Amino acid sequence: MPKEENIYQPLLSYIEEKNAKAISEIISEMEAVDIANLFEILDDSQRVFLYELMDNEVSAEMLLYIDEEDRKEFLKNFSTKEIAEEIIGEINSDDAVDIISELPEHQQNEIIQYIDDNELAQSIVDLLRYDEHVAGSLMATELVKVNHNLSIIAAVREMRKQAEDMDEVYSIYVVDEQDKLLGTLSLKKLLTTSTSSKVLDVYNSKIRCVQDNEPAEDAARYMQKYELFEVPVIDALGRLVGRITIDDVMDFIKEETDKDYQLASGIATDIDSTDTILNITKARLPWLFIGMVGGLIGSRVLQGNEEAMSHVPALMFFVPLIAATAGNIGVQASAIIVQGLANNTLGQNTLKTLMKEVSVAVASGLILSLIIFGFNLFVNHHDMMISITISVALLSVIIIAAMIGTIVPIFLNKNKIDPAIATGPFITTSNDILGVMVYFTIAKLILGL
Repeated sequence: MPKEENIYQPLLSYIEEKNAKAISEIISEMEAVDIANLFEILDDSQRVFLYELMDNEVSAEMLLYIDEEDRKEFLKNFSTKEIAEEIIGEINSDDAVDIISELPEHQQNEIIQYIDDNELAQSIVDLLRYDEHVAGSLMATELVKVNHNLSIIAAVREMRKQAEDMDEVYSIYVVDEQDKLLGTLSLKKLLTTSTSSKVLDVYNSKIRCVQDNEPAEDAARYMQKYELFEVPVIDALGRLVGRITIDDVMDFIKEETDKDYQLASGIATDIDSTDTILNITKARLPWLFIGMVGGLIGSRVLQGNEEAMSHVPALMFFVPLIAATAGNIGVQASAIIVQGLANNTLGQNTLKTLMKEVSVAVASGLILSLIIFGFNLFVNHHDMMISITISVALLSVIIIAAMIGTIVPIFLNKNKIDPAIATGPFITTSNDILGVMVYFTIAKLILGL
């Protein structure tokens, strides 16, 4: 029995028995994320039964934690009106957009029409306009803001009204009459300042914010750099339009990490294990095709050096070693560079980075070449010239592969192409081919073939 089923066995038994009272008592004490884990192991009819026993707030939150494909499938059990009233109306605007954006466009419009809260409906419409790669797509419009001309007591009254529909309040923002962000108001100031004082006398004008149209990745880095739980979002005119919280950033980083991992593995589009066989096949085929073409080119390189191998058959035995080492070195170098680009720690000194990777390659190459030289001379009993040839070729291939693994991600990044693709089949295949070409070129020069 799977571990999840073991944990939830009592509850699963009650679900089988349709014991609504017992189930309600148990799930009332559970967190939404734990209910979502249970949801994953139920069939569709059991999911509907369990869902109907939860109150709208918990059930809506629970849906945010389940797999996207499972959620889309489950929502087919509800009308657009039910989705609007029982789910969308219970969650923040950013979470609502995440769910609505997964649905067909005609269904999106119907759901928005059924939302009773006009302000929420307008917020969702505004958020849906943002491209998924900009900061605006991560933000929620629910926030607490006060005008700088208000007295402290009036500001507190205003804050109470705005905070009613929010789960957490991390910051209080200060704006002017045009809604332009001026700063923040700390809880300490609220508690220690006279109630007759004005907000403009006590607010902090030091602003850390992001623009709604800047890359989401930059916004995530900004929050990470300053260790922020929340950051305000402004538009081109400096008006406060929303806020991004740490949980939104964590979700974004996870999605981007998954995409980068898939790119590095040679998967062209964002997929997961729940996708159809056709979609998974379509995502994998492009890089598999490139790998196949690379293999065909490699075989042509070997055919072109058939005469050299016929004169010195021992050369043939080391082709797999040369190709594998070239691929591995290239992947190691590119992985370090891609990580530096992702973390923004690489800096502008490309030449220094390249020289560092070459130095590491030289050190690694010398060690490996000496080992291979000794192995060929004393274990395989090859003559001195063949042993030297293979060792020199291995050292050369390691240095060249490291240079390619360093340069390619930097080049792709400068040309606005995701450098993560350089850590997968692309770098491995290209270095395999180049490694074999270098190997036979050096062999011909040293051995006079």
